Amino acid sequence: MNILVTGGTGFIGSHLCQVLHNLDHSLYVLTRNIKNAKQKLPPETHLISSFETIEQSTPIDIIINLAGEAIADKRWTPTRKKQLEESRIDLTADLIAFIRSRKQKPELLISGSAIGYYGDCGDRILTEYTEANEEFSHRLCAAWESQALRAKSMDVRVCILRTGLVIGKNGGFLKKLLPSFRFGLGAQLADGKQWMSWIHLDDYLKIILFLMENKNNTGIFNATAPNPVTNAIFTKMLASVLHRPSFLTLPKSILEMMFGEMSHLLITGQRVMPKKLQDAGFEFKYPALKPALADACKK
Repeated sequence: MNILVTGGTGFIGSHLCQVLHNLDHSLYVLTRNIKNAKQKLPPETHLISSFETIEQSTPIDIIINLAGEAIADKRWTPTRKKQLEESRIDLTADLIAFIRSRKQKPELLISGSAIGYYGDCGDRILTEYTEANEEFSHRLCAAWESQALRAKSMDVRVCILRTGLVIGKNGGFLKKLLPSFRFGLGAQLADGKQWMSWIHLDDYLKIILFLMENKNNTGIFNATAPNPVTNAIFTKMLASVLHRPSFLTLPKSILEMMFGEMSHLLITGQRVMPKKLQDAGFEFKYPALKPALADACKK
């Protein structure tokens, strides 16, 4: 099949493109940096700088929309918030316009979102049917999802992935943590009671293939493992896997001083369960955290 991918040079996207290439799909990847993309993606990948370069005579069967600036990399200044919105909401709106312009519509749109959709819900167990808490991360994700869901009116099957913290080798949030943890300086964040809902990269890629193959599945899916943990447990477990001590804490006040409003992501969390995936029969390769961390930390 012909598959269009946005965000194809990112941590998840580059691995996804390799998996799809190995399955003999033909890839079209939207990128702002053709040179960089050539180094990261399979050589047969069609690299495009705008949707309009794909001709009407070239059918696109599936679209996988993973584009978006990293949400926890910088302080949320007004400029940064605008970048986060443009890279998610505006790009997805452009994608919807592209679909509308096509004589032959894709059969499936898989579009990214995040568990930040739910906002800070404390200890509540969250499924796809749980009401969210109103805050910036919720508004961002809700608008992002709303754009993607517009494809339903064009008879396109739409699947939205509310993604947790992705664990994998050489990338994602773990890449930033490992240097300090390897030196025995890994720290619990604030009181450590906030929930961390995570997923191994292999399972995330497996979910995408599962949704591609199982055509009855549609709508919102929580892309998280079925066993979320608190930050305190995560910190101790990562240190244990690396055979390092773990005794430090970064106080809430320091995090707020360092990151401003964005620190809310680090101090609060979401206890998310993948109810719809489990109900659909999806089986996780890494349902528990310790084996997932051990695999990701292997040299």
